Amino acid sequence: MEKNSNIEMITGDPKKAINKLSIPIIASMFLIFANNIIDSIWVAGLGAEPLAALGYITPLFMVLIGIGNGIGAGGNSLISRYIGAENQSSANNAAIHNLILGIILSIIVSAILLIFLEPLLKLMGASSVLDYGMQYGQIIFAFAFAMLLPPIFGGAFRAEGDVKRATVPIAITALVNMCIDPIFIYTFNLGVAGAAWATVIAHILSIMAMLYWMFIKKDTYLKYNRKSFHNDLSMYKDILVVGIPASLEQLILSALTIVVNFMLTLVSGPVAVAVYTAGWRIINLGMLPAIGVGTASISVAGVAFGARKYENLRVTARYAVKVALAASIIVCIILNVFANQIAFVFSYSESSAHLEPLIASFLQIMCLFILYVPFGASAGNVFQGVGKGIISFVLTTFREFILVLIFAYVLGFVMHMGEFGIYCGMLLGGGIGSLICYASIEWYISRLIRRRDYEEATG
Repeated sequence: MEKNSNIEMITGDPKKAINKLSIPIIASMFLIFANNIIDSIWVAGLGAEPLAALGYITPLFMVLIGIGNGIGAGGNSLISRYIGAENQSSANNAAIHNLILGIILSIIVSAILLIFLEPLLKLMGASSVLDYGMQYGQIIFAFAFAMLLPPIFGGAFRAEGDVKRATVPIAITALVNMCIDPIFIYTFNLGVAGAAWATVIAHILSIMAMLYWMFIKKDTYLKYNRKSFHNDLSMYKDILVVGIPASLEQLILSALTIVVNFMLTLVSGPVAVAVYTAGWRIINLGMLPAIGVGTASISVAGVAFGARKYENLRVTARYAVKVALAASIIVCIILNVFANQIAFVFSYSESSAHLEPLIASFLQIMCLFILYVPFGASAGNVFQGVGKGIISFVLTTFREFILVLIFAYVLGFVMHMGEFGIYCGMLLGGGIGSLICYASIEWYISRLIRRRDYEEATG
């Protein structure tokens, strides 16, 4: 198999590969989340109701992003396993199948979300801010392809170790969106619809850059041409075996947000939802080191698995946790110390000033959630890398939905602790679930090594 510097990096020392892949991923993710936060900041200037509307749309938007990330993870896993096995022709073919699948899903998902947008918003309890939610959501979901395709294309780039091309367009998207948001919202006087248009336009630029590299410049390791494509239904299946569970993981996280929004609506009303919307975006920002390292682990784990170097899987899982946990501790301390200053950016207008102390208190409690993420994220992404997407999905569902919601309900309603109890329940359930996930990946890798050693010993 012909190799370039990216392939040599991805097939070499797992620690070095994780370091090189994760830093750009974290940087681009930081810009994406910063972009989402800035969306909230600009919309907060319109008042608490538009901000709450974004809170109700966010879970649906994250479903969209989750599908893109999930299929991207599926493509990443399959392509990197072929690269680990030194089968370049199959890697090229898998990359083209990944692209085709992304286009088909873009059409289907867009239609479904547009049809069911209004009833979903009503089901989530967003009737009081329905007009704002529809203004924003109809534009976003009509152009679902703009949000879906970049992470799917990016998964193929990461599989070949070309993290620069996987992340630079997404980073540019975030920067463009940040700049044109206030123009569309205030200068053009489009309100929340302006925020949606700015998001769509910025994402289209990302797609254009990626398509240029793949089909015009044609200097990628993976080749996107008719000669490299041989229709193989099993490749779609292999991508979806990882991609569907990975996408459903985001659906589970979005469903969690929907249920938590509903719980908070019951105990405190739309104000609590606005606080959770703003505060949880900051917490998501704090999770980026763990998520970025975990995302890098998919490629590294896939290559190690394809080459049957299972010791490298163990190195990947343990090193990812070690690095991500160190960074998460630092982030947690920063959020706790500067909670009031961070909360101020969501409450700078007269109509939202009362949210500042509430958001600050939320951050000081929920920053602890960040400390659990390295264990669950690293384990889940290594499972995805080796093609075990269903296991990753089951563990994520158990951790992020079942345990978190059970403890949130018990503390918030049964124990009558209200809003504070819901947050404490989320912390307790997430912590227990993350440790179970990490124990599972350690057991799985040990089992792989024992099986390989037995096969080699018995001929």
